Amino acid sequence: MPVLTKDQIQMRDPFVLPHETDGTYYLYGSTDADIWKAKGIGFDAYHSKDLVNWEGPFPAFRPTPTFWADLNYWAPEVHPYRGRYYMFATFKADGVCRGTQILVSDNPLGPFVPHSEEPVTPRDWECLDGTLFIDDEGVPWIIFCHEWVQIKNGTVCALRLSPELDRAIGEPVVLFSAHDAAWVDPVHSNKHGTGYVTDGPFAYRCDNGELLLLWSSFRQGRYAQATARSTSGSILGPWVHDPKPLFDSDGGHGMIFRTFAGDLLLALHTPNSTPDERPIFIPLQESDGRLSV
Repeated sequence: MPVLTKDQIQMRDPFVLPHETDGTYYLYGSTDADIWKAKGIGFDAYHSKDLVNWEGPFPAFRPTPTFWADLNYWAPEVHPYRGRYYMFATFKADGVCRGTQILVSDNPLGPFVPHSEEPVTPRDWECLDGTLFIDDEGVPWIIFCHEWVQIKNGTVCALRLSPELDRAIGEPVVLFSAHDAAWVDPVHSNKHGTGYVTDGPFAYRCDNGELLLLWSSFRQGRYAQATARSTSGSILGPWVHDPKPLFDSDGGHGMIFRTFAGDLLLALHTPNSTPDERPIFIPLQESDGRLSV
């Protein structure tokens, strides 16, 4: 199996799982060469002991001939939960709304197979980038984006999941919209017109207990990574937005993880253009609920 550096791995939406049991980091992301128009191939994964040298790719997910989706295989995240590994990933088919489906495996490298019968996001909504959040009562939620291509002003939403992570419970709650953040600029598309983007939510609990939500949009024509914070400490907010992005050099869709040595890192992809996107890890400082790079 080849050993690669991050510069050799084309990937969008990187997600790192530090696995303490075997002292290994697992890296997932949108790994199809053309995630926009070509038929979906699946998701590849890599593993490393040092975050520098990555072994792979390993085929973490490949669709069966009867799998419902064949487009837009995006943004896989893998979360340990009750002794198994659950992949939250976005899929789409012609004439079917994009949505996040939950897959499962007994191994961080897969193979992952469908766990929910269909996407757990609303079937008549264009949705993407679902992530898992467990609240203080142990209740699982999916946090996801209702996409701007359908509603113009994209939103970030939360939806309760069953304890088994196989279905949604209740109705989605809108946490905030893209236009709520002063730093966000509109995007323009020949197909979809003008709108405001929400991408890549990821929840992070600070050392002081404050709850942050990473998310991405566009500023001055470039992809950017920002944070919002819950004034109640609950996933239901209300949410206020930090005035400036955390990173605005044409990169985003980030997540935060700690190394085995305790260092805090922000993983995101940059630049935001295919096929040049690569995963990068940026050291973070946390002070009194505030993050800085």
